Amino acid sequence: MNPIKIAAAVVNQTPLDWKRNVQHHLDAIAEAKKQNISVLCFPELSITGYGCEDMFYAPGVNETAFEMLHLIAEACDNIIVSVGLPIRYNHRLYNTACLIAGKKIQGFVCKKNLPGNSIYYEPRWFHAWEAGVVSSIEVDGVDYPAGDLIFEVQGIRIGYEICEDAWIAHRPGRELYLRGVDIILNPSASHFEFGKSFVRERFVMDASRAFGATYLYVNLLGNESGRAVFDGDAFITSSAVGIASGSRFSYKDFLLVSAVIDVDNTRLSQVQNKVPLIKNDFGIIKVPFSLPRAAYQPHTYELEPWETSGRIKEEEFARCIALALFDYLRKSRSNGWVISLSGGADSSAIACLCRLAIKLCIEEIGLDGLKQKLYYQKAIQACQTEEEVAKTLITCVYQATENSGNETRTSAETLAHDLNVEYFEININNLVHEYRSLIEGGLGRALSWDTDDVPLQNIQARVRAPSIWLLANVKNALLLSTSNRSEAAVGYATMDGDTAGSISPIAGINKHFIRQWLRWLETDGVDGRIRFGGLSAVNGLQPTAELRPQDKKQTDEEDLMPYALLDAIEDAAIRDKKMPKDVLPLMLYKFEGVYTQEVIIKSIERFFRLWSRNQWKRERYAPAFHVDDHSLDPKTWCRFPILSGGFEKELEDMRRSIS
Repeated sequence: MNPIKIAAAVVNQTPLDWKRNVQHHLDAIAEAKKQNISVLCFPELSITGYGCEDMFYAPGVNETAFEMLHLIAEACDNIIVSVGLPIRYNHRLYNTACLIAGKKIQGFVCKKNLPGNSIYYEPRWFHAWEAGVVSSIEVDGVDYPAGDLIFEVQGIRIGYEICEDAWIAHRPGRELYLRGVDIILNPSASHFEFGKSFVRERFVMDASRAFGATYLYVNLLGNESGRAVFDGDAFITSSAVGIASGSRFSYKDFLLVSAVIDVDNTRLSQVQNKVPLIKNDFGIIKVPFSLPRAAYQPHTYELEPWETSGRIKEEEFARCIALALFDYLRKSRSNGWVISLSGGADSSAIACLCRLAIKLCIEEIGLDGLKQKLYYQKAIQACQTEEEVAKTLITCVYQATENSGNETRTSAETLAHDLNVEYFEININNLVHEYRSLIEGGLGRALSWDTDDVPLQNIQARVRAPSIWLLANVKNALLLSTSNRSEAAVGYATMDGDTAGSISPIAGINKHFIRQWLRWLETDGVDGRIRFGGLSAVNGLQPTAELRPQDKKQTDEEDLMPYALLDAIEDAAIRDKKMPKDVLPLMLYKFEGVYTQEVIIKSIERFFRLWSRNQWKRERYAPAFHVDDHSLDPKTWCRFPILSGGFEKELEDMRRSIS
């Protein structure tokens, strides 16, 4: 028997926040020592933070990272620790994992495969290391091994797959297997997407089985730098047997997920497999360190109850965006959230997500823990209950015009009282008329709904922005934009109106799902117990912008097209890159018997024209949280020219295909 206690160290980091990033390392290492852990692995680029963007180019960032590495190394007596940081070698920058043992830097393993898809831009900053190449780097007169390394401690071999290395077809793990590696560490910075955790779990399980090794996977946690959210996933598996799994979307600064492994068990599977080993010691770094034998502990590999509820997407959405909002709040040192609460689905969803952030945070780390996280807010320190915190942090305002209905006002007020947040109403009708009269005087004519429909709608939405911005500024709070992805796709949003805000929490989510999620939150709830009954009025309303007179009975779907159809066209056209003539048969099949052929054709034409015409709006949206591969964010995912031909030929081709 050869039992060793290893652990994944999940941490919530912030780019270039040296003091806190290092402190999280030191706190996690101290706790690992208390738990008699021998091998501790932190996520990718854990020292600098993953989202440093072009600051990775700055020599000072690399120098400071190395300085912080030495501070961390001083705490690594009697423990082996892996941390992540960038290093420079021959005037090139590499994404590396550094192994420390007995307070000494043992070497740097360089990442071989760099993701340049999705929201990743690693090839912009880093170079990929060539497999099989070993060298050394010199820092402050000291040479350190670097490259494609394997570390050997008391005959136990430790190798690496760094994040993307594990996602490719010819992954480095096979070479590690051929060289008799016992433990594979995978430090990652893998952004959250719906359902992605199950994909990670599969490749971790498959790797431990195929490579006859113990596999440790550890991810970053939280809203690190604004858009990407990390769920803090952590797995430890041994020969396809799960032995430890962590919780996701935690509000803690760090989490340890540990397990006692028996190296002899994994070696047995390698002995029984007749694939020959590579017979050389090239790149093997002998680490002079004594690994203590660990006492056995029971394995606790199981998903959290909410992950097996059958409504995993609703649960992940609630927990991801709530944590993202909380981290954005504290990392921007803002005093709360301000929402223009219209009584409709979008603003109601955002208010609920803010309230969930407070509730989930207090449930996990307590009221004192929340106060410590928001240490810079004096008003929070005096709060004695969760309800007082909610009223201090969340402010909702209903802004009425003559076109606003009693139903939406009641909906907004009912929800705000149920959430126990600060709420008040203001009437902006006089402001709307003032702007209207100013322009009418300049033009020398009256504006009317027959000739100036869209401008008269837009001014109401825009007039709401200055007052709500003023309130956010007075409170030093975050103004939250309420636009969703379906609206972004076709430009159904007033720039500097409902798009106003510091962050767009739901700009990556379609309207159909938001309405479905709100019904779930009212009746089932997060973890089957956190429900907001005040959503009943919201869920009973037909979506409407309420920007036309009430006798015109405006609804969003009449302005645009049915949301289910809109979202399906968007998936085919934008995510799957299909032309109109290819989208048409898909929609005819999917909505057979629901909509007529002519309705579908007109909707496809309207979608492509509105999409092309409104790219400039998507360029101006406040930052949004990334949650899946449907994102329309042109800064991180979906690029499209601001000026284009508008798919005119392609739409003609579609019409000809059915003639």
